[in-house]
Amino acid sequence: MPMTKHDPSGLAGDAFVAIWHDIAPEGLDTFYEWHDREHMPERLAVPGFRRGRRFIRVEGDGQEFFNLYEVDSFDVLVGCDYLARLNAPTPWTTRVVVHFRNVTRGLCRVTGSVGIGRGGVLATVRLAPAPDRHAELRRHLLEIGLPSIATQAGIVGAHLGFTDETGSRIDTSEKQARGNPTDIPPWVLLVEGISREHLRRATSELLAGAGVAHETTVPPIAGIYRLEAECSKDVGAAR
Repeated sequence: MPMTKHDPSGLAGDAFVAIWHDIAPEGLDTFYEWHDREHMPERLAVPGFRRGRRFIRVEGDGQEFFNLYEVDSFDVLVGCDYLARLNAPTPWTTRVVVHFRNVTRGLCRVTGSVGIGRGGVLATVRLAPAPDRHAELRRHLLEIGLPSIATQAGIVGAHLGFTDETGSRIDTSEKQARGNPTDIPPWVLLVEGISREHLRRATSELLAGAGVAHETTVPPIAGIYRLEAECSKDVGAAR
């Protein structure tokens, strides 16, 4: 089963922003109010942004929160409209982002996407392929791994994104306001499903089948997240 770059029944667009982070306990209530009522609607007001989703970790490794913003194309993420927004944070944004901890953020091109829709739970896997294994691991994931797990019961989508390091390193006023470093994930694998049990089995099989332990420079970081809120173009967010 050949894969296309983008399946419209899966991710909305050909690029995405993937953000993992923790929040200092004293800032959690404020974070929720800001993220629901200002931040996601603000991002969706940027031309080319299609959908935003916030998840919270329920199992596995990684930070407590995962945020996913799906956009029309990668040009949106390095374009003037988005950068202007990042360089003019609102007063509320400036007050909230100081509570962010352990931020990992990548601007990603969708390399492969298959599926029939969106799931209520999402597995994220951050991969750092060994330089001499890029081509082989990419081929396996795109031609065998993702199409195979996307047909499993309880799995509704599987997506692979490659991070653009140059774009992800662009410095902005919002990033400076956080006051702490931002890590960049090389490859981002997303699997959507109906339960953590289905995702646990599917991602384990995918990583084992791809021989990821022998193809990456560091162990993958895998976590399972539950959807908390979603905001689509012209639709408000709700917790």
